[in-house]
Amino acid sequence: MTPPETKAQAGGAPSPAAEMKTALAGFVTDLSHFKTDIQTQLTKQEERLMMLDRKSAALARPALATTAGADAPHQKAFNAYVRSGDDDALRGLELDGKAMSTAVAGDGGYLVDPETAASIQSVLSGTASIRAIANVVNVEATSYDVLVDNSDVGTGWATETGGQAETGTPNVDRITIPLHELSALPKASQRLLDDSAFDVETWLAGKIADKFARAEAAAFVNGDGVDKPKGFLTYATADNGSEVWGELGHIKSGADGAFDAANPADAIIDLVYALGADYRANASFVMNSKTAGEVRKLKDADGRFLWADSLADGQPPRLMGYPVLTAEDMPDIDTWAPAIAFGDFSKGYTVAERPDTRILRDPFSAKPHVLFYATKRVGGDVTDFSAIKLLKFAA
Repeated sequence: MTPPETKAQAGGAPSPAAEMKTALAGFVTDLSHFKTDIQTQLTKQEERLMMLDRKSAALARPALATTAGADAPHQKAFNAYVRSGDDDALRGLELDGKAMSTAVAGDGGYLVDPETAASIQSVLSGTASIRAIANVVNVEATSYDVLVDNSDVGTGWATETGGQAETGTPNVDRITIPLHELSALPKASQRLLDDSAFDVETWLAGKIADKFARAEAAAFVNGDGVDKPKGFLTYATADNGSEVWGELGHIKSGADGAFDAANPADAIIDLVYALGADYRANASFVMNSKTAGEVRKLKDADGRFLWADSLADGQPPRLMGYPVLTAEDMPDIDTWAPAIAFGDFSKGYTVAERPDTRILRDPFSAKPHVLFYATKRVGGDVTDFSAIKLLKFAA
């Protein structure tokens, strides 16, 4: 506020009326300046908003519609490469940082455009595979290392004056999961690719995802670790409680190649409680369809079925309250067959993969067809042997 100016009266001191008048004049002046500043700031704000609106309208992203999406630069470039092998648009294409890059790879391959890659990944995640319940990590290296503490720190009781004995030190193991190359080789005739009504991206994503899903699912269960992930059923097993690190614990069904005729449900109950309490909260059953058909018939002592179908769409059925994953690569019920697995696979099994999928177009090897060589780097291995238990059908 402007300092008031007062005039001294004859006696030397300003009168109250003069002081009030001066103060009001200063207040009005300050209020006028404040009003002018506010109006100036509002005018600048309106101009700034108008400029932003014009820029947004000029550089607006395509609408989320099929017709608009088809004109996206990366889709047009990928479509041209798949149909005719024209890679000029791919070479000069720059995408948003959050989208998957489609730069030319050093070996002449190309990354799949983001929409097609997302479609492939969605199918892989939703398929009936251990991937759906395992721990999945993205890596940018050739392998993924997991450090596992498989023992506890020793403890002991101590007194105020007594000596303190040395306790045990935990052991840490390193599990290295190498990434292997998973490939698919779908083909299409050039005439089919030339047809403008043919949705190349959807067809190609479906073919690749189907091949990858079946190959992955088999390897995560039975893979030998040679040029493929190592399946959890390829490890040695031992009676539950006697297994060591590197072995999976198992229990027996009570009859060779079948459930115990007298108490068939007991084997399922024993399998559940063979798993540690800290793993049971997030545990799942894994079995194939044929085994599931037998398990559905099991009842408890009161005649109630152990199996309960889900009432919600998209949710898995439950066995003794735990979800069931139907994996067709699990073995059928047979003598000594580990046909049912139960465990917390998010701790027990890790899937490591590179986030990019590559495609190489080959119009020469299978004329008049065009081959599409798609590759993906993926690996998998058991990372906590205590988190998975098996039911073997033996007496």
